[in-house]
Amino acid sequence: MNLLIKKSKIPGAGKGLFTNDIITRGEKVIEYTGDNISWAECKRRNQHLDGIGAYYFYITARKCVDAQHRPDSLARYANDAAGFVRITGIRNNSRFEIIKGKPFIMASRNIKAGEEIYVAYGKEYWDAMRENGFDPTQKKKKAKKQNTNDMQQEHHLIPKREAARH
Repeated sequence: MNLLIKKSKIPGAGKGLFTNDIITRGEKVIEYTGDNISWAECKRRNQHLDGIGAYYFYITARKCVDAQHRPDSLARYANDAAGFVRITGIRNNSRFEIIKGKPFIMASRNIKAGEEIYVAYGKEYWDAMRENGFDPTQKKKKAKKQNTNDMQQEHHLIPKREAARH
């Protein structure tokens, strides 16, 4: 797949993932790659991030992918069009899917050459972002309940059961 990174069309999102090729519905766009670690290790690593967030992809408690320090992992640049900032006419065109224990971005509709790849992060992701004060649409951010909370600033693709505890 001929993919590239450039400024996202979503204001404030930073970089985005774009395609130079036509991608058909159901086609694999890219594998989400990074360090293969456990969820416990994701949480341990997150304690040292000081609010910059992380790029965790939860598969199972024993298998997660961390792309935080892997700028070569192009899939980490795919943004969610249904996030805090929504732009009329921009919608998600992909989904995450685990195939044989590996996470992939899959096209959920046909994607034209030159389009940005948008993938749903899931409700749990956005709930965790709000809970941790990362919602840029809020004028006044609520004080965080606990600074020692192990979910503090731990927000990328967290497992449902972890998000539900908070």
